[in-house]
Order: sequence, then C-alpha cells, then structure tokens
Amino acid sequence: MDAISVIRTKRDRGELTAAQIDWVVDAYTRGEVADEQMSALAMAILLNGMNATEINRWTDAMIASGERMDFSTLSRPTADKHSTGGVGDKITLPLAPLVAACGVAVPQLSGRGLGHTGGTLDKLEAIPGWQAALSNDAMLRVLEDVGAVICAAGDGLAPADKKLYALRDVTGTVEAIPLIASSIMSKKIAEGTGALVLDVKVGSGAFMKDLDNARELARTMVRLGVDHGVKTVALLTDMSTPLGLTAGNALEVRESVEVLAGGGPADVVELTVALAREMLAAAGQTRIDPADALRDGSAMDVWRRMIGAQGGDPDAKLPVARETQVVTAASSGVLTRVDAYAVGVSAWRLGAGRARKEEQVQAGAGVELHAKPGDTVVAGQPLLTLHTDTPERFEYATEILSDAITIAPTGTTFEPTPILIDRIGPTA
Repeated sequence: MDAISVIRTKRDRGELTAAQIDWVVDAYTRGEVADEQMSALAMAILLNGMNATEINRWTDAMIASGERMDFSTLSRPTADKHSTGGVGDKITLPLAPLVAACGVAVPQLSGRGLGHTGGTLDKLEAIPGWQAALSNDAMLRVLEDVGAVICAAGDGLAPADKKLYALRDVTGTVEAIPLIASSIMSKKIAEGTGALVLDVKVGSGAFMKDLDNARELARTMVRLGVDHGVKTVALLTDMSTPLGLTAGNALEVRESVEVLAGGGPADVVELTVALAREMLAAAGQTRIDPADALRDGSAMDVWRRMIGAQGGDPDAKLPVARETQVVTAASSGVLTRVDAYAVGVSAWRLGAGRARKEEQVQAGAGVELHAKPGDTVVAGQPLLTLHTDTPERFEYATEILSDAITIAPTGTTFEPTPILIDRIGPTA
C-alpha cells in the first residue's frame, strides 16, 4: 500500500477500498504518510466526495486509532449532544445539568473556540477555579455522583481525528461533509455514549450556510451513529442570528445561569428544552419534562454541583471586561437582521476567540445584544455593547458590524426564522 495510489483513486473519483482506508488513516497517524499527501487526499475527498460505505469505514479507522470509553458501569443511561458550532451557542451549559436533573447522565466532551465560533471549554474557564481536564476515572466518578460532566477529550480518543482536523483547518478542507461527519462521529462513538442528539446549525453564523448541505451532513451523521449502535437524531437549527443576547465567554456563562434560574432569552430556553427532550427520549427517560426541571430549580442544583466537582466556584463573580463601547441604531424602525457571522467575528476580534489554537482568550470579552430581529427600535438606541480589556480592538471589531444590522421602516411586517427548522431521524 502507498499514499500515491490512494490519492489517485480518489482523485479519479474511484471508491476507496476498506484496506486503503484502514492503511492510510493508520499510516498518517503514525507519521508514515506525510502532511502534504494527506492534504491532497483531503482535497480529493472534498471535491469528489465519499459514498456511505467509504464514510463508515473511514469513521471506523478513526475510532480504531485510539481508545474507547465505557459507561456501562453507571447506574443511569447516558446521552450526549453535539453542536456543529455557532455564535452565542451556550446551550451545552444549561443543557447538561438539565438532562442530568431528569435522570440521564451526560458525558459531554467539548472543545475550544476557533475563529468566529465560541468554545464551551473557554466559556466555562471564565468561572474561577474550573478545570477542563479530567482523567477517565474522575469523569466516571463525577458522572455517577452528579450526573453531568463537561470536560476536554483526552489525547487517547480518536488521535487520528485530532491530527487530521488540524491539517484540514489550514488546507481549506474543513467543509468536506464526509470528513466533518467522520470527525464528529468518530469522537462521539469512541466516547461510548448510549444516545446522541446532534444540533446542526444552518445560516450565516454556521459552517453550513446552505440548508441542503446541512441536511446532507445531518443524515450522514445520523446514519453513522445508528450503524455503530448509538441512538442518534439530529435537529437542524437556525444560526442566522446569534443565540440569546450574548456572544463571549463570561457573558455567555452569566446568561446560561439566568436560564437555569428560570429566566433567560426565549430562544435559548426553547432550544435547550427541545434538545433535552430529544436526549431524554433517546435514552428512554421521559418521566420528567425538562421545562419543569428548569422551573423547580433542580437543574440549577446539578449545575452548582457539576461546577464544584471540577474545581469551580459557582458563587464566584465572573470576569468583567475593563472597557466597553456601544453601537447605536442609525435610524428608527423594525430591526430585521443582526448577522450572526459578523457578531461572532466582532466578539473574536474583541478577544473572546482565537485565530490559532495556542492563543489565549479574554474571559470578559464579547458582544452583548440589546435588541433582536422583530424588535422596534429608535434612532440612537443602544443595539450592541462591545466588551474588551484592550480598547485598541474596538475599531477592528466595529468594522465588520457596519453592514451587519438592518432596520426596516416602522410598520414593516417581520416574520422571524424559527429556531427549530427540521428533525432528521434514523429513517430520514
């Protein structure tokens, strides 16, 4: 077996054999296949695609590159959620303790932000003392005792994916649907959860801008999960407007706590409850309505215990940026658009995100929204507040917002895009 023959097969729109896939993934992980060769293969896959058999085998090879976790010793069933990434997407923070409060354990392995999309671990690290790294044994203990854990994936979980994702990120091949699907699902299957709900974002602030591509990705991932014995369902959700009223790390933690306290923005509450219901149904636990667990405080109790179990202080004051700048409405009328991508890039430029994985983020940086599409606004009214520790960032952060906001004349009828667009089940 050699890399050139594998590249040529896919370059010429052929089907990779199981032996070719097993060899090239293993050889790349071990360093026998060079980065430039895997880059060529990734580009060929982006341009020419893979069929279901190839994607399934590619995912198997990614899983086989590392360890598999086992939650069979837990006293309750497990369910996990994965989002394809968006702006203001803090849903994991209230969702994990909410599902745990309803009787299902949530082993949530999460990541960091890169570019305009935020990272769950970055958000939680805004809480003083909270630690993202847990051993497998510690993770199991917290799951049994608390019912939910949000932590970083260990190096032993699908190491082939970790290496390949870093390569795709710098070679323009992140958008390849077969590689996105196998990247996400190899980690989730290796993680060992019994059920999985996928939140596939669609819109300007998502990686999938087009609804048809989002559906294809959702169907591919659902099929992979089912084929590997994981009860899997996907929701297609809107990401044309930021979720909630904040995009940033500490800002989003604060908003998540508001949701757990029974308040918070309506769109965040709606999506959190919808995903919780899907996770509970997939795990076979439907006795408790998650909306009730938000109202009665039981989800908040789990949140406090979960944060404390990972060294965090749930009562500590969250970091606040040293400087703020307000963006006001240029005219009066009906706010019809707040572009999610622009808000995400603005938050990133303010210091809430990173351009390279080794960069540090500012815990207090980000964007706070004071109005959402459909609201009536008046000229001069605050629409956004920008937060950062480094005021020299304001000019660069506001630059992308110049065309991000649309205000229509007073009396304009506005029909918002629903948060929940579609549901993709195993037979879709």
